[in-house]
Amino acid sequence: MFTEIAIVVFLTLLNGLLAMSELAVVSSRPVRLKILADQGSRGAATAIALAQDPGRFLSTVQIGITLVGVLSGAFSGATLGARLSGWLVEQGLSASMANGLGVGSVVVAITYLSLIVGELVPKQIALRAPEAVAAKVAPGMKLLSRVALPLVILLNGSGKLVLALLGQSGSSDEKITDEEVRTVIAEAHSAGVIEAEEQEMISGVMRLADRTARGLMTPRRDVEVIDLEDDPAEIREQLRHTQRSRLPLRKGSSDEIVGVVVVKDALDGLLEGRPVDIEALAREAPVVSDRTSALTVIEKLRRAPARMVLVYDEYGHFEGIVSSGDVLEAITGVFEDEETGEPAIIEREDGSYLVSGWMPIDEFAHAVGLGLDKEPDYETVAGLVIDTLRHLPSLGENFAVGGFHFEVVDMDGRRVDKLIVRKLPS
Repeated sequence: MFTEIAIVVFLTLLNGLLAMSELAVVSSRPVRLKILADQGSRGAATAIALAQDPGRFLSTVQIGITLVGVLSGAFSGATLGARLSGWLVEQGLSASMANGLGVGSVVVAITYLSLIVGELVPKQIALRAPEAVAAKVAPGMKLLSRVALPLVILLNGSGKLVLALLGQSGSSDEKITDEEVRTVIAEAHSAGVIEAEEQEMISGVMRLADRTARGLMTPRRDVEVIDLEDDPAEIREQLRHTQRSRLPLRKGSSDEIVGVVVVKDALDGLLEGRPVDIEALAREAPVVSDRTSALTVIEKLRRAPARMVLVYDEYGHFEGIVSSGDVLEAITGVFEDEETGEPAIIEREDGSYLVSGWMPIDEFAHAVGLGLDKEPDYETVAGLVIDTLRHLPSLGENFAVGGFHFEVVDMDGRRVDKLIVRKLPS
């Protein structure tokens, strides 16, 4: 009897090992397995190979689990159940009652053991450290797959045939989405792996790739420009008092930027008392369309002698500039202006938000949790207002979109300056 009990316990443990192997390999993250494999783990490399052919791997596991189940059922009912029934008869019970009680008790006991030792505990172990478990069990699963190769081929082929009849290719889309990456980052922050500031900057980098030159640029109205037709004394005063390190050059009211001057180059001559030809000091700046992707703009910015990119629209009108500071703000968030001290967004005591119209729409959506189209036709909160209303708003005009209520509370001429944004009740 002890031999039969030992066999049942062994089969239960084997079932648990198979269940743990299945869940560990399926739930392992390929990136982590790749890291372990690069560090010399042969088991991780084997686990990657198993995961790349899930049909064959699952067929192997199912063969093992089914075989264990059949053997365990045979021993529990025919052997242990019969022995317990015979013992109960010796104790004075009737044959029918002893048979039912003996077999039933053994089935219940083995079922309970199978659920705990053969399923729940192994699967919890696999979920806690899937990559480590997968690396350890993968060689054994590969060996089992070779031993049961004919049955594995039969089951795998049959499974693919049924999938084809159901209109499924049998392949899955394993591409990682932006939302999944953000979820992983949020989990890392919750676990204390990264700081809140690091999380925000990583999110900023992800948003940066979705922007265009228009979403990165400092708009034309905020760009300080040197007019070459101004009096030289006026130009010298502008150079002395500017807070910028580089300034675009233009001639009169022309929309054409003729170059970019590095302020230090001009000040060196002024401090030495030499006459300075500003136009001669001009450096070339590349020109991009306002719809150019942010990554392309950054690549051009890296190669630009003036460390500045000029942005023009499809009609050839100058729209703004992109500097390294604009790229940094896209990652870390907009810096407050020292003169105005105007933040992009302020959360008020009642839970509403005071929002500047110039705030980038992706940063605003991230801050308040607003869902947006994949590629909106606007770059700022003001653009969202105009795109929704389809006209230039008037003071006090309001509307609702995406579960939020927007109210225009300040206009700067024809520019949407300030809004109050409230989240609507569910």
